[in-house]
Amino acid sequence: MKVLVSDPIAEQGIEILRKEVDVDIATGLEPSELIKRIGNYEALIVRSETQVTKDVINAGKKLKIIGRAGVGVDNIDVNAATERGIIVVNAPEGNTISASEHTIAMMMALSRNIPQANASLKSKKWDRKKFMGVEVRDKVLGVVGLGRIGSEVVKRAQGLEMRILAYDPFISQERAKDLGVELTTVEDIVRRSDYITVHTPLTKETKDIISTREFGIMKRGARIINCARGGIINEEALAKAVKDGIVSGAAVDVFTREPPFDNPLLELDRVIVTPHLGASTEEAQINVAVTVAEQILNIHQELPVKNAINMPYVKAEVMKILEPYFPLAEKMGKLGTQLIGNYEKVEVSYCGEISDQNVAPLTLAVLKGLLEPVLGAGVNYVNAPTIAKERKIKVIESKSKTVVGYPSQISIRLSKKGEERKISGTVIGKEPRVVQIDEYMIDVIPSGYMIVTKIEDHPNIIGPCCMILGKNEINIAGMQVGRIKIGGEAIMLLNIDSDVSDEVLDEIKTVNGIIDAKRIVL
Repeated sequence: MKVLVSDPIAEQGIEILRKEVDVDIATGLEPSELIKRIGNYEALIVRSETQVTKDVINAGKKLKIIGRAGVGVDNIDVNAATERGIIVVNAPEGNTISASEHTIAMMMALSRNIPQANASLKSKKWDRKKFMGVEVRDKVLGVVGLGRIGSEVVKRAQGLEMRILAYDPFISQERAKDLGVELTTVEDIVRRSDYITVHTPLTKETKDIISTREFGIMKRGARIINCARGGIINEEALAKAVKDGIVSGAAVDVFTREPPFDNPLLELDRVIVTPHLGASTEEAQINVAVTVAEQILNIHQELPVKNAINMPYVKAEVMKILEPYFPLAEKMGKLGTQLIGNYEKVEVSYCGEISDQNVAPLTLAVLKGLLEPVLGAGVNYVNAPTIAKERKIKVIESKSKTVVGYPSQISIRLSKKGEERKISGTVIGKEPRVVQIDEYMIDVIPSGYMIVTKIEDHPNIIGPCCMILGKNEINIAGMQVGRIKIGGEAIMLLNIDSDVSDEVLDEIKTVNGIIDAKRIVL
């Protein structure tokens, strides 16, 4: 096996690889150089600098695995890799402790004005009164996001005798009790907290989760920490809140655009900034390099890999059968979680020819799809079952050789108190299709952006919806209607070429006969 390392990683990872495989290190390659060289390698290891585009992936004729020595995979075209059957892995746990410790360090620096006092004294000033601080003991810390890093921050804050409020839509009351936190809403957190720290991925739901509205109702004098992702807290709104005295100070490690040299936060004395240092410890860099190296060797030895982002390792003969169903299973999961939101039970059933196979990897794909829209790219085939268990989500898998409409079919049923949704899908040729939503039979390609509406079955509904989209320059790629009886309720699905804003969706909901409308991003 030949491995190309195109970004600098810790030597400990390189040493592990060299014991069993050939390793070439070539950092700083131009895109054209990488495309020219990649065809000779079975594995590629990158950090954040190398852009693993579709062209790079297609040029990698021998590629089996792409390893990201870190958490985010924004620089890798995961969809293109999946289409080629190339496994993408990362190291999501390697920087957990480093990021949580940096959060606490930023909070303490913010509380005691350490950077400002350091700068003042080094400029030969002795001004103790100017840098009066506050204790964190008995203060209320609001934590938005209770994933790996958020949970570790909670443990450390409890050691500092802080009281913890937390928000996470996928955490049960039982899990919150185990962590010793009070589970509440973002609105309640901003009203009651002395300190607020965010630890969510950056998704459509979490972008600007704290913005102008939240600062308008925030407890006066609160302090804000963001060591997660730029954009979770609106930076312009934060800067204004600091200037207006609503926020006593902020500590920010991540920015919407990096480097953030034109960011208004850099101009404010009461804002502490660091250049994305959350994972910048010797231990974290060794951890991520070793983790990725071990996964590369697992592929070499035909063993299961840890932290697969897009698909688990399956033997070649089985993969030929299952491969077309991975995109289907994951997209069905994404569709389901956006249709119902929170849920307590997931039932995944397989009918027809597919039931002869080991379908456990496909169930993992469903779980990954269900969890990823809320929790981000940190969800993978290895940790999805654990995350579901932590959130008290019951998962049931069943198989039947009975053919139901298609030679092979996958169905998922999501339920919570008083509500249930069902989605069924199949593969036609090599193309995934959603063939049923709830009781309505349809035939839709699940891709890109969609609008799913429940409607009354009468004339003059489809036209006005299309007019609204056309007026807002949103192109319609496909449309399907499913109904049970004439004049009853029906379902209408629109495939569109770009996302819709909340305002456009609200306008669609005003059309006579529209019962409900949801935006879907796949």
